[in-house]
Amino acid sequence: MIETPYLLFLGDAPDMLAAKVAIGIRDWRPGNAVGQFRLPGCGADLGLTDMTLAQARAAGARTVVIGVANRGGVISHEWKKVLVTALEEGFDLAAGLHNLLRDEPDLRAVAEATGRKLHDVRVPSVKYPIADGKKRTGKRCLAVGTDCSVGKMYTAMAMEREMHAAGMKATFRATGQTGILITGDGVPLDAVIADFMAGSVEWLTPDNDPDHWDLIEGQGSLFHVSFSGVTMALIHGGQPDALILCHEPTRTHMRGLPDYTPPTLEALRDMVLSIARIANPACEVVGVSINTQHMAEDDARAYLAKVEAEMELPATDPYRFGAAPLVAALATI
Repeated sequence: MIETPYLLFLGDAPDMLAAKVAIGIRDWRPGNAVGQFRLPGCGADLGLTDMTLAQARAAGARTVVIGVANRGGVISHEWKKVLVTALEEGFDLAAGLHNLLRDEPDLRAVAEATGRKLHDVRVPSVKYPIADGKKRTGKRCLAVGTDCSVGKMYTAMAMEREMHAAGMKATFRATGQTGILITGDGVPLDAVIADFMAGSVEWLTPDNDPDHWDLIEGQGSLFHVSFSGVTMALIHGGQPDALILCHEPTRTHMRGLPDYTPPTLEALRDMVLSIARIANPACEVVGVSINTQHMAEDDARAYLAKVEAEMELPATDPYRFGAAPLVAALATI
């Protein structure tokens, strides 16, 4: 188990999007975040107290969590001095990067010498099966996006919170490093060997009560040429009964792909539904989740009303305005 609370390491993250791991922990497990550590030039700020390692230790922090999800998931040379010092000062380290902590000789040597732990949450710990496509009991909802980092995890977690408040049976199923660090369990889907990705999602969402909903954390986008594979595995392995379309309307291009324009919600609906019905012919798109964080409230509400009229589906920003419309839509399934 990863010891809490955490000091969230933002390093030299260029912007808030790059710090999405730390943001997720701050928003969904605020009691686990005692402060943030930023290098000079860091473009992200969680609004938490900036702390030195000594200050964080005095505040009770036990683990330094790398809260950055950079392109390629690498451990920057500029981070190394801080990470080594953190181990020497008694912290464990946790990360969800593709570049594993345990594969860094200097970090591994210091951890062994000091008796500290290196937690790589993006390492599969289960021998997953190959998907067989058999129908499972219970119900499943998957958030799918027009792009990466548009709020798919927040949508599922907000829906889980709303459903629990209403006495409904629901479980958030984490499929990425942020969700795993928040909940302590899940499948690091983008680190699973390709042939077993869909099978890992089947394993994650097993037979359940007929009125139980698995709320599956979405990943990537069918329209993102870098990361579409994880999305396909989630759709076929998850066999969703319900789909929530997720969109960030202020984007001018796909994340990390300046030559690619985000698709429309209509294009996403049409593509994902045809693919989803291969595994579950009864699948339906039931709602739209809009990430309005960069919009004024009046503009956000007007945009949501426009989407509802055009798509003929309930639309909300579940983190800002609540997930009730999306939860209510599940009753139609």
